Amino acid sequence: MIINLLLFLIMLFLLIKSAEYSITYSSRLARSLRMSEFLISFFIVAVISVFPETTISIVSSLKGVPELGLGTLIGSNITDLTLVLGIVVLLSKRDGLTIQSKILRKDFVYLILLLLPVLLGFDAHFSRIDGLILIISCIIFFISLYIEGSRFKKTDHQNKYIKNSFLLLISLAFLLTAAYYTVEFGVKFAEDINFPPLLIGLVVFSIGVCLPEMLFSIKAVKRNHNTLALGDLLGTVIIDATLIIGILALINPFDFDPLLIYIAGSFMFISGLLVIIFIKTGRQITKREAIYLIGFYILYLIVELSARNFLL
Repeated sequence: MIINLLLFLIMLFLLIKSAEYSITYSSRLARSLRMSEFLISFFIVAVISVFPETTISIVSSLKGVPELGLGTLIGSNITDLTLVLGIVVLLSKRDGLTIQSKILRKDFVYLILLLLPVLLGFDAHFSRIDGLILIISCIIFFISLYIEGSRFKKTDHQNKYIKNSFLLLISLAFLLTAAYYTVEFGVKFAEDINFPPLLIGLVVFSIGVCLPEMLFSIKAVKRNHNTLALGDLLGTVIIDATLIIGILALINPFDFDPLLIYIAGSFMFISGLLVIIFIKTGRQITKREAIYLIGFYILYLIVELSARNFLL
């Protein structure tokens, strides 16, 4: 038990340090490419941050249990939009998380992309056509976001993007590796102290796959890089909800428990709606609103547990 605890703490330390370096090189890369920090975090950091849940989802699909992957993707999105964002805002400086990026005006599009997998999966089945629709929607959105974001380029003319890109990728690789082993040893320690298996899966595992973006975002707001934090979280959520679910459906069209969409899918969309409403009111997410988000996550856990226990 002591060994697992020590290894968990060591991995947690490495996770925090790698998050710090990721912030540094993300910011430098944004300056050297003369792009906004939001775009860098949305396109690069978020794409790499989704590796844990993407790996779980693809492996589960290849093994014939795609429902596990779908549950991981939707569950991690709810966690990112409520618990993770709430914690990030509470730990931010001043009164909350101020939103400055003009690119965030695409709020309606974010909601459509979150609603799309819910609508397509309402029949408890994802076909290859559904998968193509999700993938194409993601690609079109990324292209439009890049085109619009290019209007807001930075003016720094440093030409060090190759070095900064390499160092960012290295730091993100350490971030993912440390996150993986933090979850690994965290679960083992939880088992050592007889933590309930259901809660290990529902809480430890769902939070575990969100560790890269959570630590990255916390470090970002601590260093006044709010757009880096929000870009990573929103990018991760959009990629999971469209591109990754689409890839799952293309690999192996599948049926799943309709409760997954009815409960988790609805909570995912409502979570996104709450975030957009909070952003639109005063162009910031306040600490009081952060508490509401965390409370909504707790409500999701209660509803999920109650529904599962009722059906057992």
